[in-house]
Amino acid sequence: MKLLLTSAGISNTSIHNALVDLLGKPITEASALFVPTAIYAIAGGSHISRKVICGSLGDPFCEMGWKSLGVLELTALPSIKQALWVPMLQETDALLVGGGDCQYLTYWMQQSGLADLLPSLLHKMVYVGLSAGSMIMTRFGTTYGNHTLPAESDRSLGLVDIALHPHLDHEWFPENSLVNLEKLAATIPVPSYAIDDQTAIKVTDGTIEVVSEGHWKLFL
Repeated sequence: MKLLLTSAGISNTSIHNALVDLLGKPITEASALFVPTAIYAIAGGSHISRKVICGSLGDPFCEMGWKSLGVLELTALPSIKQALWVPMLQETDALLVGGGDCQYLTYWMQQSGLADLLPSLLHKMVYVGLSAGSMIMTRFGTTYGNHTLPAESDRSLGLVDIALHPHLDHEWFPENSLVNLEKLAATIPVPSYAIDDQTAIKVTDGTIEVVSEGHWKLFL
């Protein structure tokens, strides 16, 4: 399993190098698919999605010089035969999963069938998460509530036995202060990583490594 769980994308050289290491090849030789689904449960999500794809918002993610880049919309997959999209995933080097609402993203990961496929796909493919796209791979997720899903819907997939709290001390997210995240971590029964936008968590076959040119904190 090869994961790169970022707070805000490929924001510095260290995270870029970690991605290349996981891919085993330069980004210019790798294919990628972008999953925008989580952002639709955020106000203005359709506009944010466009900005992420074209690279005009946030740190590099989609606009990184990939050999090829496609968009994989999870809400469309249940109505499409798997023979059309599963082979495409099997041939893709990186799955770029964007941010937004964890609960909404987790639901559509499960409903689309992608959640069931991930363990086998990740023997070859690199999963690259951004914010909520990173959080859902852990044991902790959040929601903004801008959807009609049942309240008991899962908020994460739990593939990695940690919790992840992105955007540490970010000016846009005052609730993500170190003090607040420490209090939150105390309520979660697994180790919690609070990471800023210059930090990522690299997971290789269960081995966890922090890649950072910024600030982070592990709460046990």
